[in-house]
Amino acid sequence: MILDDLDRKLLRALVANAEQSTTQLGQKLGLSQPATWRRIKRLQDAGVIAGRRLTLDAEKVGFGVTVFLGVKLATKGRVSLEDFERAIGGIPEVQTVDHVLGLYDYRLRVVARDLADFERVLRRRIMTMPGVGNVEANVLLSEERRPGPI
Repeated sequence: MILDDLDRKLLRALVANAEQSTTQLGQKLGLSQPATWRRIKRLQDAGVIAGRRLTLDAEKVGFGVTVFLGVKLATKGRVSLEDFERAIGGIPEVQTVDHVLGLYDYRLRVVARDLADFERVLRRRIMTMPGVGNVEANVLLSEERRPGPI
């Protein structure tokens, strides 16, 4: 699917605030409400818009620490990638699991109430998983969200 300038403007507006009505979006883009709705529907049908999600402020719901973990699977025992992904998916504090190329096999985003809680999750849940080898932790200090190259 080829995106035109209006599609890109529409996507930028939705990334900034997905709660806007099609009437509001249309006014910003110089389109009618039905034309805006049709564009959104076309982008959804093409898979460009894969869904809308609710973003919670982790700190405000009690999770004040975010840590990025680099996980290298151990070569002994040869746990499969699928087994690791299935097992790590059962840990609710693990927010994202990215299979990556480089020094580590996986990059995990883990949230915890505080550093002691993170240590508990790391020691009792992650490090005890079969196949986990080396782990490197990076504590998130601040985050600036960028909408991406649209």
